[in-house]
Amino acid sequence: MLIVHLVYRLDIGGLETVVVNLINHLPPEEFRHVVISLTQNSNFKERITVANVDFYQLNKKAGKDLMVWWRLWRLLRQLKPDILHTCNLAALEGVVPARLAGVPVVIHAEHGRDGYDLDGSNKKYLLLRRLLTPFVDHIIAVSEDLAQWLATKVKVDPNKINLIINGIESTLPAKNSKQPATLATSPDPRFNSSNSFVIGTVGRLWPVKDQSNLIKAFHHLLTLDGVDGRGLRLVIVGDGPQRLELEQLAKELGIDGQLWITGWRDDVGQFLHGMDLFALPSQAEGTPLTIIEAMAAALPVVATAVGGVDKLVIDGKTGSLVPPRNHQKMAQALHCYVNDANLGVVQGEAARELYLQKYTLEQMVHQYKCLFKNSLADKIG
Repeated sequence: MLIVHLVYRLDIGGLETVVVNLINHLPPEEFRHVVISLTQNSNFKERITVANVDFYQLNKKAGKDLMVWWRLWRLLRQLKPDILHTCNLAALEGVVPARLAGVPVVIHAEHGRDGYDLDGSNKKYLLLRRLLTPFVDHIIAVSEDLAQWLATKVKVDPNKINLIINGIESTLPAKNSKQPATLATSPDPRFNSSNSFVIGTVGRLWPVKDQSNLIKAFHHLLTLDGVDGRGLRLVIVGDGPQRLELEQLAKELGIDGQLWITGWRDDVGQFLHGMDLFALPSQAEGTPLTIIEAMAAALPVVATAVGGVDKLVIDGKTGSLVPPRNHQKMAQALHCYVNDANLGVVQGEAARELYLQKYTLEQMVHQYKCLFKNSLADKIG
């Protein structure tokens, strides 16, 4: 079975990681894969470890570029895939050339909304989705929030909606094993101290991820009663267009000596093992892989209650939920863990158990495998 995965750009990100994990873990004796990027492929494609995967990039121009759909149609006619798997709104228009090219099955996945449409109410985008839904056989929602939005706001037939929660692969960490040595690549030796309390996050430095809210919360945390700020550290693993702005904000607040923005890293798991607490300050999410990675590493999580986050973080049991864009509330939640180290240990262990029950890579891959095979069987049989 040949599956073509259509993305806007194959680069570091949550949905791209899902695509890579599917390609690497679907049985190679049953599936072949092609990845098409509407714009370009980055070296992120090197994370695909299976053989015989082809990559194409269509070099879409910024803004409207109608010719890119003609190039896609021509390529699909050449490849003759069994299934086209499109990801998020940027790739959704590809379902039309797919149908014109005779692709038997078209599956679209919604992984979350972007900063320009946080609540999914943009009328133009709603109309576009409604117009294109008839060309799609199945729509994947990666969170219950997205599934409900597709049914009620986009008006998708509920029979077309498939809820498949993201999952990740992780090795079992030693219980209660903070490993400060894993932060030894820090340019600041203060991040390597076993006496420090490290709050961390992972993600692209984009406005919708709102790391500025976390920086403000960290600054506010230092002012709260009973907090000894000398041992507190904030680590942001990631990079993006807001990096300079975030570094400037930290400098203005006087906490730049306690902040380390690492840039892109291939050893995120090691950074997680060096943290005491994971924080996610996003304004919008689907089912964020970064939270699942933190759960797998037995970390408690303080996160904003957006999208599918409240299904991952059980408030008071595996972490704490706070409203978005409210650094005071986030600081208060962080304060609980700084003042009570045992709270983080207990909730981290509960988060690890929840991960093993519901959010492993094997569970996710199995659901995609069943959907791909059953969808094609229904078409041809």
